[in-house]
Amino acid sequence: MSELHLAAADSRRREISAWWSARWRDATADSPEPVAPAGGRDVRLDLFRGLALWFIFLNHVPGNAVSWLTVRNFGFSDATEIFVFISGYTAALVYGKGMCQEGAIAAGARILKRAWQIYIAHVFLFVIYAATIVFIAANADNPQFIARTGIADFLGQPGFMFVQVLLLRFKPVNMDVLPMYIAVLVGFVPMLWLLLRRPHLTLLASAALYAVAHGQGWAFTSHSGRPWYFNPLAWQLLFMFGAWCALGGAARLAGLMRSRAVTAGAIAYLVFALTIVTSWRVPALADAVPAWLCAWMYPISKPNLDVLRLAHFLALALLTVRLVGRDHPMLRSPLVRPLVRCGMHSLEIFSLGVLLSFVAHAALVQCEGGVIVQVLVSAIGISMLIAAATLIAWGGRIEDSERPARAPALQPVPVVAG
Repeated sequence: MSELHLAAADSRRREISAWWSARWRDATADSPEPVAPAGGRDVRLDLFRGLALWFIFLNHVPGNAVSWLTVRNFGFSDATEIFVFISGYTAALVYGKGMCQEGAIAAGARILKRAWQIYIAHVFLFVIYAATIVFIAANADNPQFIARTGIADFLGQPGFMFVQVLLLRFKPVNMDVLPMYIAVLVGFVPMLWLLLRRPHLTLLASAALYAVAHGQGWAFTSHSGRPWYFNPLAWQLLFMFGAWCALGGAARLAGLMRSRAVTAGAIAYLVFALTIVTSWRVPALADAVPAWLCAWMYPISKPNLDVLRLAHFLALALLTVRLVGRDHPMLRSPLVRPLVRCGMHSLEIFSLGVLLSFVAHAALVQCEGGVIVQVLVSAIGISMLIAAATLIAWGGRIEDSERPARAPALQPVPVVAG
């Protein structure tokens, strides 16, 4: 009887494994974009995530002339949209396959473990960031650094405010992205399970939550009662759209993306956005924008991922996918390798970029640097990000080479009721 019992259990285990594998194949087999080809990852994901991290660093330095080269000066969206979309795309690839092969509980545990790692990184970054601000402010005899970065409340009540830091209810300037990402990643556990079964309904539910958050003013609040700068209930839509694309949605949109009419519409919208953004700096052009259009557009909310920002990112992404294919020669160029390396270690590079952006800002304030100094400081900061990514990659290769080969673990046979 025991042999029959074990045989039945083993047969049941194979059926469950086959079912999960079939779900994964159904979700991704017809997509030319979502799954990297065997033998390598899609370099474009790391490339554009690395570019977004460089942009975020440059944008975090106030008064930096080099930041005029970033995407935020040419349309409604900026590097944050790029970062969140690619994060959702890669999360679906990594954890979706694991959920199909290992089950929902194991994959959910891995997602929560990653959220915990980001949480620890956020708290650790806050400690170093606050210490750096206080140290530089004291040595430069410039208390404005403390006021501008928003840590005055923390220094006034360090005990109470550190609890708020742990609760993600207090965040200094430039430290708003990771808490939003943590909240979205925790909510991704049930949403990924639903995406693999009802992808369209799940994306529709995400859009409904986005609409309700906008209409009802739903948001997470900080210790002061003000909403988070990045509302997770709104930004989750872009994250979920990236995940939906990775799990077969890109294939379903392939015909739409190849449409000349859609491409022309995307180009027209990008030109419109560029015109509006330029009008913010050119008074003569601002006077030409009709009052009814201004009343309809403004405010273009970044905290709640305004529809105009979302549409701008989608138009930009459509043209990027059309122009930069998976096998584009640029992706094999040594010139893009630093960007790719930074994109492959996004958490570490983002955290370092937050610290370096403040140091760069302090340096520019203290030396009253002009454009040449701004370019030099920006170049040094980018070089340090590249050096850090290279060092992390080098350390990873050493660990891989020193890791002893292990025999495959024996898989336990589940006990199933007869």
